[in-house]
Amino acid sequence: MTTETNQASSSTKGADAIDEAIERGIDFDGTPIPQEKLTLYSHVMGLEGNRQRSGVSNTMRSRIVRIGAKHIPQTELDQKLVEAGFAPLKEKEIAFYYSGK
Repeated sequence: MTTETNQASSSTKGADAIDEAIERGIDFDGTPIPQEKLTLYSHVMGLEGNRQRSGVSNTMRSRIVRIGAKHIPQTELDQKLVEAGFAPLKEKEIAFYYSGK
């Protein structure tokens, strides 16, 4: 196993793992990410970077819902949102993130 492959396999956890792999241009399995994919990703992230934000709490809630839905059952996530002072899950979020689970 090469050092590059060791680096790729040892850094697949955590919020920064994807960003670090993209920056290196190497996927977690050690294969290069095609330049076309990197170019499109950079373009879209550049557009997002220039978008006016509506507020930190709104963004926090969006991230909690988007990521939390992958790990936390619907009723539990809804309860946690309310307990933390955020709005509960919206019908469209439930339909998008929890239908088909």
